[in-house]
Amino acid sequence: MHPETTADPPPRAAAVARCLPLLALAGGLAVRLASAQASFLHPDEALHHLLASQTSVSAAYRAALTNAHPPLLVLLLYSWRWLGQSELMLRLPSVLAGTACCWLVYRWLAQVADRSTALVGLLLCAFAPALVELSAEIRQYALLLFLMSACLYLAERALREDSWRWMILFSLSLLAALLTHYSALIFALAMGVYLLVRLYPYRNRPRTFAAWLSGQAAALALTAYFLATHVAHLRQIGMPQRIAETWLRQSIYHPGEENAAVFAGVQTWRVFTFLLGNGVGGALALLAFLIGLASLLRRRDPADERGPRPRQLALLLGLPFVVSCGAGLAGLYPYGGTRHDAFLALFALGGASLGLAAWQPAGEWIKPLAVAGLLALCYLSPGFHPSRPPAGAERARASMQAAVADLRASVPPGSILLADYQSGLLLGYYVCGHGIVQIGAMLPFARSGCGPYVAITTGPLQWSLQPEELDEELASLAQTYRLAPGTRIWWFDAGSIGRPAPRLRRKLLRLGWPDSRSFGDNILLCPLTVD
Repeated sequence: MHPETTADPPPRAAAVARCLPLLALAGGLAVRLASAQASFLHPDEALHHLLASQTSVSAAYRAALTNAHPPLLVLLLYSWRWLGQSELMLRLPSVLAGTACCWLVYRWLAQVADRSTALVGLLLCAFAPALVELSAEIRQYALLLFLMSACLYLAERALREDSWRWMILFSLSLLAALLTHYSALIFALAMGVYLLVRLYPYRNRPRTFAAWLSGQAAALALTAYFLATHVAHLRQIGMPQRIAETWLRQSIYHPGEENAAVFAGVQTWRVFTFLLGNGVGGALALLAFLIGLASLLRRRDPADERGPRPRQLALLLGLPFVVSCGAGLAGLYPYGGTRHDAFLALFALGGASLGLAAWQPAGEWIKPLAVAGLLALCYLSPGFHPSRPPAGAERARASMQAAVADLRASVPPGSILLADYQSGLLLGYYVCGHGIVQIGAMLPFARSGCGPYVAITTGPLQWSLQPEELDEELASLAQTYRLAPGTRIWWFDAGSIGRPAPRLRRKLLRLGWPDSRSFGDNILLCPLTVD
């Protein structure tokens, strides 16, 4: 750690300094719990719950491999769901992981910089809008960020103490990160280069170097296995190509359509915009990040001889952006304002913390107030990101509760409920009490019991059903299941991004379906009749 100053701070100031990190951590936990409790599940969250709701660990593992991510989160949920299956209980692992990540980032920054920088980093991680959202969802990102922050902290401990035991814990955390999300491959590459530089000359720390080398070999073997099996299968069925050409198209470089340098600059700004919630906050955070890197590159000697040299730390903070941008330019991985780049948050906010630490205002409280003002700006004027699910009022739990109550009161027993794939995930969780969509199959429709009803859902390729497609889908449905003319079918639609239910109602009215009902901004129930 850094040497203490000769003059001890006053007791009250010292007590406040000790309490501030704990208060910030408690605030971060509170906002995550509030967010996790406020909204109904997003279809992707319901999908992860469905994949975990299997009869055995091996079945959950096989189900997880139908998804585009490694299986660790699904295997964790398989055991966790026995504690409860409410929205809050299912989201609690992400809430706890996201909060623990903030504390580990604080401890890591306190080692490589100082406690003032660490406090700024803790505030940014605890309250950055994207990290709060991702920590309140059943997705891989909070767990990934926790494991990555553990890697940063454990690696620093191993290097400072020349401890092969800490290095083994680092390697285990890295393996778990690779089992959580494929973006951890970029993190693993950046950490590998950084530690290769930090450990040199290798003969000075032979046991620590040997422990690191063994962990790297295990990580390479694990990566090769999943690339040769899981990723190869995903490519065979065309999943990455479909994603890259639809909602992630903006984050992939397309030669001939845009300039490479402009792509790199704009997408880097979009990363910060995603993390902070709007363009102004993103631009300010990017500026602080660049100032932090510049301050490291100007310095020569480290403040702590056991810690990283300034340029080594600049390498750690900047290399993940360089590799990610290169992957986006090569069309291998999205780079920009998408949750798939959430792993860059640790480096983006860590660098921004160093930039803010380099600013020395006249008043002691100006810097904390400036950080609080930046975060307040992000919450008071949020920007819209198509890659994020609707939040707040758009996904209020009360809307889903009202929709389920109305469905059970107004739809006669024995009726057919029709849903596209994403809405079928929510219909299964909230109405049927079990999964009703296909896992791994590609049939046009799936039919399942749903309490007193019959649920029919479209296949995975029909993720979202448009009103203009209803006539064709009804005709195909009637032919598949031999439905007689006049059969009543109830269309349930929920979870769509950027497709408000009131707008759907207006479309349905123009198409001759006047009896639809909407619940909040995101849920619709409409009776249809087979011609």
